[in-house]
Amino acid sequence: MPSPFPGLDPFLEGRLWPDVHHRLAAEIARRLTPLLRPRYVARLEVVIVQDEGYAEEIGVMYPDVEVLRVSRTQAIHDRADVSKNYAVWPGRRAGSAIPPAPLVLALPEALEFRQVTVEVRRADDDRLVTAIELLSPVNKRDPGLSEYRRKRSRLHRAGVHLLEIDLIRRGARPLPVALPSPAPYLVALTRGQARHVELWPLQLSDPLPLVPVPLLDPDPDVPLDLSAALATIYDEAAYDLSIDYSATPPPPPFSAAEMDWIKSLSAKTGPVYETGSV
Repeated sequence: MPSPFPGLDPFLEGRLWPDVHHRLAAEIARRLTPLLRPRYVARLEVVIVQDEGYAEEIGVMYPDVEVLRVSRTQAIHDRADVSKNYAVWPGRRAGSAIPPAPLVLALPEALEFRQVTVEVRRADDDRLVTAIELLSPVNKRDPGLSEYRRKRSRLHRAGVHLLEIDLIRRGARPLPVALPSPAPYLVALTRGQARHVELWPLQLSDPLPLVPVPLLDPDPDVPLDLSAALATIYDEAAYDLSIDYSATPPPPPFSAAEMDWIKSLSAKTGPVYETGSV
């Protein structure tokens, strides 16, 4: 069953996003491969990113993460005999103990997120020609935002083309330029060492565009149909069985007019066989 939305399905921005991210990257590489042969190849580069700001995504992209808090009573109970382990230093009255802290909280640990980049490389010497980045929330808030901006600067200085696909409304965009008008989604192409960036701002009702993937001179750009790629993975992954289209889409909230439009399209979907929180 196809998505009821002409562009990005906003319900994919929640707990399904890690799966969407991986599948879309693989589908992009698959579609590019026959267009790149024989001089170039499309490879998937997987990097483990430490998501230190995951608290913002609890209940959205990470629905199963729980922040464990130890109550004051439990903390005191767990450390009831803590005084036995304290030494008495010179000058301290014998028999007096340092009382335990009234509250003990678990320190948050960074979660691991697998960031997938599609890399177009020259077939003979493996030279990186174009990087295709699918942005995730971890790239759009610090510390991941600053790290990603440093990465895009390195690629630009090295003359590598960078195609950025931002289909997540949450967070800050890493681009060094601001759009003249807001757009929830964006595709940006920065050609190697160019002093400008090509932009495809996308509204909620816009289909995903056909965009160029640049290669080395004198080879021409090859086309990438993002709309067809998204439709393919939506069908193959059966996302319609995991989305409750009667629920509210993941944050940030939409305007009243946008919600009316979303509800009008969601009403056209068939029965929901398996629902989930988004």
